[in-house]
Amino acid sequence: MEQIKPAEKIVPRPGDVLLVVDVQYDFLPGGALGVARGDEIIPALNRCMALFSAKKLAVYASRDWHPPDHISFHAQGGPWPPHCVANTHGAAFSPELKLPPGTAVINKADTREREAYSVFGGTDLDRRLKQAGVRRIFIGGLATDYCVLNTAKDAHALGYDYFVLTDAVRAVDVKPGDGERALEEMRRLGAHLIVSGALSE
Repeated sequence: MEQIKPAEKIVPRPGDVLLVVDVQYDFLPGGALGVARGDEIIPALNRCMALFSAKKLAVYASRDWHPPDHISFHAQGGPWPPHCVANTHGAAFSPELKLPPGTAVINKADTREREAYSVFGGTDLDRRLKQAGVRRIFIGGLATDYCVLNTAKDAHALGYDYFVLTDAVRAVDVKPGDGERALEEMRRLGAHLIVSGALSE
């Protein structure tokens, strides 16, 4: 799959944001809905966050913030076990994730009747980004085939230029290959698939 190699440097600039998607206990290995090797993305995200913070560029971090009876849970007929229930340990960000001071936290799917894989779904993220003059979004987090994919699809629909950090995402892979298919779908929609090492000061 075509990617921008580390030698092809991209310098973050005003109008750029880094979006860290759902790096929460319940999506990490051992969590209620753990993504295999999901913890491996954290060092790459930390490097990117440090770079954006040093350049005084915004970092946004999303989190599932579900009520206990959320529509996506098995007990309500949904596809998933209970996970990321608001104000529980499972919903907390990993302590290994070094969120810069001033990181904007976006809660999603925080009402019983609404699911939201995309960080744009039911949130004010688009309004906030447009008000800030954001043009490019760099996306990493969990999971490639659900929340990252749907966030990228919305970024495309909303007119942003967007980059997916392929070494800073991991897939659920309910069906083997879901993650690779999600990356290919994002590429077809215009995503720039890059490794985090392509970002430079």
